[in-house]
Amino acid sequence: MAKKKRRDISMRKIREILRLSVDRGMSNREIAQSCSVSHGTVAKYALLAKEAGLTPEIIQRADDVTLGRLLGKDKAPRKRPAYPQPDWGYIHTELKKKSVTLQLLWQEYKDIHPDGYQSTQFYDRYGRWKKILSPSLYQVHKAGEKMFVDYAGHTVPVQDRSTGRIRQAEIFVAVLGASNYTYADASWDQSLSSWIESHVRTFEYFKGVPRMVVPDNLKAGVSKPCRYEPDINPTYHDMAVHYGTAVIPARVAKPKDKAKVEVGVQVVERWILAALRNRTFFSLNELNGAIRELLTRLNEKPFKKMEGSRGTCFEKIEQSALLPLPEDRYTFAEWKKARVNIDYHIELNGHYYSAPYSLVHEEVTVRYTAKTIEIFHKGKRAASHARDDTRGRHTTIKEHMPKSHREYLEWTPSRIINWAGAIGESTARVVETILGSRAYPEQGYRSCMGILRLAKRYSNDRLESACGRAITIRGYSYKSVESILKSGLDLHQLPAPRPQSAVTHENIRGGGYFTNNYH
Repeated sequence: MAKKKRRDISMRKIREILRLSVDRGMSNREIAQSCSVSHGTVAKYALLAKEAGLTPEIIQRADDVTLGRLLGKDKAPRKRPAYPQPDWGYIHTELKKKSVTLQLLWQEYKDIHPDGYQSTQFYDRYGRWKKILSPSLYQVHKAGEKMFVDYAGHTVPVQDRSTGRIRQAEIFVAVLGASNYTYADASWDQSLSSWIESHVRTFEYFKGVPRMVVPDNLKAGVSKPCRYEPDINPTYHDMAVHYGTAVIPARVAKPKDKAKVEVGVQVVERWILAALRNRTFFSLNELNGAIRELLTRLNEKPFKKMEGSRGTCFEKIEQSALLPLPEDRYTFAEWKKARVNIDYHIELNGHYYSAPYSLVHEEVTVRYTAKTIEIFHKGKRAASHARDDTRGRHTTIKEHMPKSHREYLEWTPSRIINWAGAIGESTARVVETILGSRAYPEQGYRSCMGILRLAKRYSNDRLESACGRAITIRGYSYKSVESILKSGLDLHQLPAPRPQSAVTHENIRGGGYFTNNYH
């Protein structure tokens, strides 16, 4: 029989396991559920971290390679004795029969497997299996433990005062597990930024943070909905780390996993949205103001079957159990993967940011906010920049450049010009002009290489002809040359050439500069 293939766990999940175990002190079961791994995997890395003496500071400072070495990932895990596993499905079915007890079933199990589990272990493991089978029967929410979040099924119309146009606002709902203390607010959509901002406002309303957040499988919060291994959106995970909480998504098509928020949504729709049905709102702020007033009334409304209200229950048992808010409010950040180009820059929204030239061709992770850009390689920050949305421009740190341009990946301005010269004089002139117009010639590599690659698609002769036309119209760029080729203008005769004077500019070096300095 073929052996089962062992699946390696990613360093991102290992870091999350260590954060929740070493820093947050959560139980192995809670961590396993949050990270979508087995209890044994959590126990293994928690033990390795303890044996290595890892602290939150060491974990945060170490890159992926160093952290893996500290954990000794190559060591073989200690083997535990393997007991014969009972057929829990059969046992569960047999218990429904009259007069059948768990003790009887254990005795039958021991008769077949004398070396199997003892009675206490047998009962305990069956209890665990039953909880997994039907967890809603055992949902006892501890104070400060869980917050359930979702969007209401109903929207609220908001009218533009000047145009009369109606726009529907989405309603976000959050409910704390122990007290049922409820929060709601309105946003224009269910986008990632709206989803995150609603969470931030919720934590501020509660003046604290629960240990776990249980969302529905929304696209904003979960990248790939999956019953067993949901992939949390990197921005959502980033926010969770900032507030010291963990995200445990509800399973797909399992409404009992989030019964609290389902009831909370229903309560908000009945006691808030229904009460606002006949009012006209002209802005999102006006709508949220009205929601906040009714929210206070809802949380102060007395319970029917027990003493107190959501508010008094929150103040009495839950507020003090919440984690404290961090000093700084979370700044919305998005993540993307990128590859460092031969010019040691990565591209983001049309702008180019430098990374250490040693990372050329390496895949990196980019974290970007409204003000900053951070580039990470294997979990370690390699570069940071102030954000600049000017398209086509470069932000370059001198320390990221190679010490010698002649040693930089065997590519030099003179080599690129010589390559272009092999195609023709016009191609060489276009390339030379592009390189000479940049603050650093490397910033023109991407455009020049793109132009030279056009020869593979259209032939050397057509590229040379297109570059000649580009010189005539002073279109010294990849897009200009490509446009000429696409439209077939290179196949038509050029207009009569006008006398051309040498291009002079303080930022243009000329061909002699590259010949004398880079060959």
